[in-house]
Amino acid sequence: MINKQHLINRFVSYVTVDTESDPESDKTPSTAKQWDLANALADELKAIGLEDVSIDQNAYIMATLPSNVDHDVPTIGFISHFDTSPDFSGANVKPQFIENYNGKDIVLNKEQNIILSPDYFEDLLLYKGQTLITTDGTTLLGADDKAGITEIVTAMEYLVQHPEIKHGKIRVGFTPDEEIGRGAHKFDVEKFGAEWAYTMDGSEIGELEYENFNAAGAVVTIKGKIVHPGYAKGKMINSMYIATEFINSLPRIETPEHTEGYQGFFHLTDINGEVDGTTLKYIIRDHSKTHFEARKEVMQKLANDLNSQYDHDAVSVEIKDQYFNMKEKVEPVMHIVDIAEEAMKQVNITPNIKAIRGGTDGSQLSYMGLPCPNIFAGGHNFHGRYEYVPVESMIKATEVICKIAELTAKR
Repeated sequence: MINKQHLINRFVSYVTVDTESDPESDKTPSTAKQWDLANALADELKAIGLEDVSIDQNAYIMATLPSNVDHDVPTIGFISHFDTSPDFSGANVKPQFIENYNGKDIVLNKEQNIILSPDYFEDLLLYKGQTLITTDGTTLLGADDKAGITEIVTAMEYLVQHPEIKHGKIRVGFTPDEEIGRGAHKFDVEKFGAEWAYTMDGSEIGELEYENFNAAGAVVTIKGKIVHPGYAKGKMINSMYIATEFINSLPRIETPEHTEGYQGFFHLTDINGEVDGTTLKYIIRDHSKTHFEARKEVMQKLANDLNSQYDHDAVSVEIKDQYFNMKEKVEPVMHIVDIAEEAMKQVNITPNIKAIRGGTDGSQLSYMGLPCPNIFAGGHNFHGRYEYVPVESMIKATEVICKIAELTAKR
């Protein structure tokens, strides 16, 4: 039985350390403060009895729980990231605890009138009667993905203390900079040495994911011509008007706020403009590789059409692929999903197999030779002041990890 208070104390010890990553940095980790938690985690893994604990020059942590069976069992892994999103402050996190949640509004911050309400966040009603950990309304919580780390460390500690649970060799890995898309970039798959792994980085209890978006980033650069406005007739070209044409020519309903499920989108994330030049930044997302490639072609064709109207090089588009749908790499080894699904059922969780509307370290790791489905870690409303996590979901995720280890050894 997982000790509830021990798990809570561990989670709080992680979220109260600021590990916000920085997309503008070219270092790994992108912020020096990530080392504070990384070094503490490495020490903790040694303290709970894991072996081969290492932390490299980029703050990637790996450790081993040795096999306790005398037959061959595939080496499996569990992976989470310790950075938090730069979308919202991760400094001075002050967790609040809601015991026996009653299904009503939760006042996160009375002074600023910040309220976590089931009228807006309906998922709260799934957790009536449970213990919720929330923010105080001024920061994110960091359950993404310190809940995952809590669950992995707690599961490994439990397995060390309960040798009657038979398992093969298990590797654990904790990474920096996942929130800025670099969590897997310097992950040493060969050193990790697992046949497959699971990221504990999903949300709602029961989530099991092995599909994600294909992803690209696009930078649209638009050149104008600046002339004195009093003498501009027939001479001035205002780049911001061309930018408006570009924006409005993409399908308005194919944006994040109008799509769900397997529907892809174009997402305008940044505009910086003046008459002489404007830059648009987009992200492109689609589960279908065919549709993904078509979206990139649509943007290029639109630039070509505008160039035929204005100037041969008025609009240029630079597109860079970011990550791809892990489904292609996981489907040939679907038994790894089957094991996770069965583990959930055996701890009385209804599996919810769905596609990720985003990406995880697992999507990149799968293409690096480590098939890596994603399992729920329990948190909700990531990257903002309304983030919360039910303690009971973290306990169940911990049980799933232990059960996956046990089922892998039996198979």
